[in-house]
Amino acid sequence: YRDPETLTAFLKVIDQFDYDTGDPQGDAFEYLLQVMGAQGDAGQFRTPRHVIDFIVRIVDPQKHETILDPACGTAGFLISAYNHIGKANVDERGINTLSPDDVKRMFANITGYDISPDMVRLSLANMYLHGFPDPHVYEYDTLTSEDRWNERANVILANPPFMSPKGGIRPHNRFGVQSKRSEVLFVDYIAEHLTPGGRAGVIVPEGVIFQSQNAYKQLRKMLVDDYLAAVISLPAGVFNPYSGVKTSILILDTAIARKSDSIAFCKVENDGYDLGAQRRPIDANDLPNVQRELSAYLRAARAGEPTDAASLSSSLIVDKQRIAADGEYNLSAERYRESARMDASFPYVPLGQVARVASGNPAPQDDHYFDGGELPFIRTSDVGAVHRSDNFIGSADKVNQTAVDELRLRLFPTGTILFPKSGASTFLNHRVHIGEPAYVSSHLACIVCDEEKALSKYVYYLLCHVDARQITPDQAYPSLKLSRIENIEIPLPPLDVQREIVEEVEGYQRVIDGARAVVENWRPRVWVDPSWEMVELGEKGVFRVVSGGTPKSSVPEFWDGGVPWITLVDLPPDDIITEITATERTISEEGLQSSSAVMIPANSVVVSSRATIGRIGINRVALATNQGFKNVVIEDRTRAIPEYVALALTRLTSTMEAQASGSTYKEIIKSRFARLKIPMPPLDVQRAVVEEIDAERAMVSANRELAARMEGRVREAVGRVWGDDGGVNG
Repeated sequence: YRDPETLTAFLKVIDQFDYDTGDPQGDAFEYLLQVMGAQGDAGQFRTPRHVIDFIVRIVDPQKHETILDPACGTAGFLISAYNHIGKANVDERGINTLSPDDVKRMFANITGYDISPDMVRLSLANMYLHGFPDPHVYEYDTLTSEDRWNERANVILANPPFMSPKGGIRPHNRFGVQSKRSEVLFVDYIAEHLTPGGRAGVIVPEGVIFQSQNAYKQLRKMLVDDYLAAVISLPAGVFNPYSGVKTSILILDTAIARKSDSIAFCKVENDGYDLGAQRRPIDANDLPNVQRELSAYLRAARAGEPTDAASLSSSLIVDKQRIAADGEYNLSAERYRESARMDASFPYVPLGQVARVASGNPAPQDDHYFDGGELPFIRTSDVGAVHRSDNFIGSADKVNQTAVDELRLRLFPTGTILFPKSGASTFLNHRVHIGEPAYVSSHLACIVCDEEKALSKYVYYLLCHVDARQITPDQAYPSLKLSRIENIEIPLPPLDVQREIVEEVEGYQRVIDGARAVVENWRPRVWVDPSWEMVELGEKGVFRVVSGGTPKSSVPEFWDGGVPWITLVDLPPDDIITEITATERTISEEGLQSSSAVMIPANSVVVSSRATIGRIGINRVALATNQGFKNVVIEDRTRAIPEYVALALTRLTSTMEAQASGSTYKEIIKSRFARLKIPMPPLDVQRAVVEEIDAERAMVSANRELAARMEGRVREAVGRVWGDDGGVNG
């Protein structure tokens, strides 16, 4: 992997491929993993790239600083730190200002360790692909070897292993905290190996935040006293499909720890992707706001300025004395929020006083129990898959009467609330209120309310605002005892007040459902008059089809040069047609000239044509694209306008997919794309079509905003009952 000739030859092959992530070097590395057959084996070590970049932006490494990842895996943090420094050192024209000596020093200052020789080799290859001429990654057991113990770093970035081997780690005796748990030892190591004024960002499992064993408490005390600046809670599911474990990010800053008497707690509800196994992109993304606000807070704290003026809208600042008061040094933000009971006007009762909480049924194992089945059997996958969880009907599995009779399955009535109690879905906080009698899996707690004391819909809405992480002792494999669910204390107003609350929330929910239906089902529909002329996209004098290209990944001078350059990340999947005014990445003029990329004039139509086929955009500025696009340049503006051409192309997505070919991934070749035909009415008709679709699009956007507003109303309504503005435990 360190042989320059081999990797140079590999890069020549890689130039033919493009995975459309916006990082050509990273794309090459992904392809390398596939070629090696190592992708699955390496997966458990890999941290989502957007989470890595988020942490790096907060820690903000500088060009003169030493940077270390003591459990580097495939070197994602080290490469992100290098890229971050490069982006931070540009002038007003976007030209890189790093001198050759700066770059040489950076390469020498960036170091990684990993215990696995396979990970070391992958790190070396990945860093070489990202321009490191001589990567410094060492096979080293960070927790048991003392060879590098005396080395320190200005910046440490890491996602250390969460799991300890059977019997635990056997570390040497130089650690400040004595433990056999890998997550405890790694955090201790990182803190103790920061230089004065050093900073770190480290991902930890939730056990580090509040586990009560002595080693965890000792570690947290050390952090609060001398190192910790902020805690960022991440949603469970960030590491799907590899792990559903709940995690947080610890931001260490020795300069802030000395000056500040408080610690910031931030909560990320959404990271731009859903929390299922596929991790599909979504609109909701708290990372930019958390990064912006927390960075402002850290700058103020580092300068010794008042931090209460930093205005952390979704966060909490807690005095260290309060954290230390009970000796637990618990780092869960919910522990320090003002108790809801102080302001609530209703008495609190344990859930078990108003409802029967029971486990579901062991799942039938034999196929003959499902043959011809018509009786619903609800599993945790059904709970996680539903879009609207109240009055849920329709499980994926149906059992037959034989299963009911032979296995003595218990039937749960309409109105039963389902509460995941084991497995990763416990932390996803899915809840279901069933709309028909059903048989239920034993992985779900079944809550049957006494309707003379508590309405099931009322309790359901309350439980949607209870975070299971705060009542789950086992963070590695979440498992809730029924007694813990029974002991959840809920506010209990009179039944008539419960009905009012349910009616209010259901009214909001109906609006949300209607608005979501509009957003999810709307697609631009262009009616075509049979008399309209059909014109090929390759029609000379009318259109010109242009492909794209990618400069060589191995030449740094070809990149970050200010020339806008599109990849698939610039066309979000939720956009029907994306208006492009800027791009995530840029290339240089030299990179443009050295590759098959060409400048496309403004107000052309760009179309993704490889792997993900049929995403469409209109570039409002001149730019280039990678080779995963076919682009339609309008040469005769008296015949067509780009807005109409883009709409017409949305009708051809299925045709493009059908005509695509390829073994590794499908692509529609330029000649076939050029033969596609679109209807071409007169310009005034094109403008009328565009105006009508734009009016519909505006209504869709209004519905999206309406749904978001009504979701806020739901939180407020439930929050009033809990005694706060947003419910208990988030």
